[in-house]
Amino acid sequence: MTDPYLNVDAGTMSPFEHGEVYVLDDGGEVNLDLGNYERFLNIKLTRDNNITTGKIIQSVIDKERRGDYLGKTVQTVPQVVDAIQDWIEQAAMIPVDGKEGPADVCVIELGGTIGELIANSGDFESMPFCEALGQFSYRVGPGNFCLVHVSLVPVLNVVGEQKTKPTQHTIKILRGLGLTPNLLACRSTKALDEMTKEKLSQFCHVPAENIVTIHDVTNIWHIPLLLKDQKAHEAILKALQLQGVAGEPVLEEWVSRAKICDELHIPVRIAMVGKYTGLADSYLSVHKALLHASISLNRKLVVDWVTASDLEDDAAKESPEVHESAWNLLKGAGGVLVPGGFGDVGVQGKILAAKYARENNVPFLGICLGMQISVIEYARSVLKLRDANSTEFDPETKNPCVICMPEGSRNHMGGNMRLGSRRTYFWVSDCISAQLYGKADYIDERHRHGYEINPHMIKELEGAGLVFVGRDETGERMEILELPVHPYFVGVQFHPEFKSRPGQPSALFLGWHASTISCI
Repeated sequence: MTDPYLNVDAGTMSPFEHGEVYVLDDGGEVNLDLGNYERFLNIKLTRDNNITTGKIIQSVIDKERRGDYLGKTVQTVPQVVDAIQDWIEQAAMIPVDGKEGPADVCVIELGGTIGELIANSGDFESMPFCEALGQFSYRVGPGNFCLVHVSLVPVLNVVGEQKTKPTQHTIKILRGLGLTPNLLACRSTKALDEMTKEKLSQFCHVPAENIVTIHDVTNIWHIPLLLKDQKAHEAILKALQLQGVAGEPVLEEWVSRAKICDELHIPVRIAMVGKYTGLADSYLSVHKALLHASISLNRKLVVDWVTASDLEDDAAKESPEVHESAWNLLKGAGGVLVPGGFGDVGVQGKILAAKYARENNVPFLGICLGMQISVIEYARSVLKLRDANSTEFDPETKNPCVICMPEGSRNHMGGNMRLGSRRTYFWVSDCISAQLYGKADYIDERHRHGYEINPHMIKELEGAGLVFVGRDETGERMEILELPVHPYFVGVQFHPEFKSRPGQPSALFLGWHASTISCI
């Protein structure tokens, strides 16, 4: 996956700008698209599978400082372009999921669009990558490089005509960059008719059998089936000279899942209370994990997005209707979920949501910050510590329930958090979480946080009924909390959504979903 931005990784980027920051096992903070690849292919990727302009420039400058270029002038061509090619080749050799040797095929997604190059003649962000891939196709030779160009074929609603000019134009631009597509994947509202395919084939110089339609479908699980029906896999294998190496794709599981999704009609309504609800991609992995769980329980997922700040008292004064609407959504949901986040915007609203769920026996799942705010709420409401807070929001609080981790830094933001897969041990075996994980002694989940529950307050909190059932290997860092007197009140410091897969939903999401429909 290539991203043309100058950031070294996605870790410091706002979800409003770029959607969620997806975290890998090795702690890599990457583009959310890598999450799609992990979920669809059921594999584990590494930080080296995400190439950014920032990473490339940093590596080139490091080489220059070491003197690796032997006094040569360092330029975009050839040094930066060569660095991109070298990185791709090295990433392609990384074994997948511990298997021996490199993968048979490496998929490279070129970030950005050709349309951006056309519209912004002065915007050359993607140009080094385009040049690198053009050279790379020559470097590896015929039979080792297959270019699939994804293009929009708009349909004029008035006459229903499928327009091919945008695709023709982008192909012309690609050829000028040294890239000739082997396949065309055409996005459209409906399947391409034969006349449109013939026209594209004639003017784009791509065989008609190598032009596939990715048209609108009822759910995303139909897409692999759509590609198989059009023999896209055969065209790719032919371009890579791999005919006969692999058998026909076995997609019975996808057929079943697509059918189940189409037939779901009993809704399960949940309230997602967060800061970034204005952009659904900000919580993409959470939404996918919810979907995986709801499908497993044969329920149709309905997510009510609740902006946390709309639940606060200030919102009642400024926008009474918005405030009332937010509370109606919360009270109408079968379960409340507070996902991770940063900053103090909307924190009081999240605390109110946790309080509502706790006091009204509504299934609650708090993730990362969601767990932390549930502790703050419990300390304020049950322990009567009215000023209980996180030092992230109030550095001077006299009752810090949540504190900055010793290894963290408040001044240096990039890559300084507790990141990646970490082990959590169950300190209490007779609890909901341990049961959901198959009575395991420990679990490995992905983390992304710079603050933790204050270990000095654990005794007081547990004395009041809040139980920390999961901890790290030292026993000092809290990972999972539960409220035994509640049907389902669970908070986790890690992000279970990052390991949820189609057909293999996250245990905690599955359990929480089941509790919303009284199945546990």
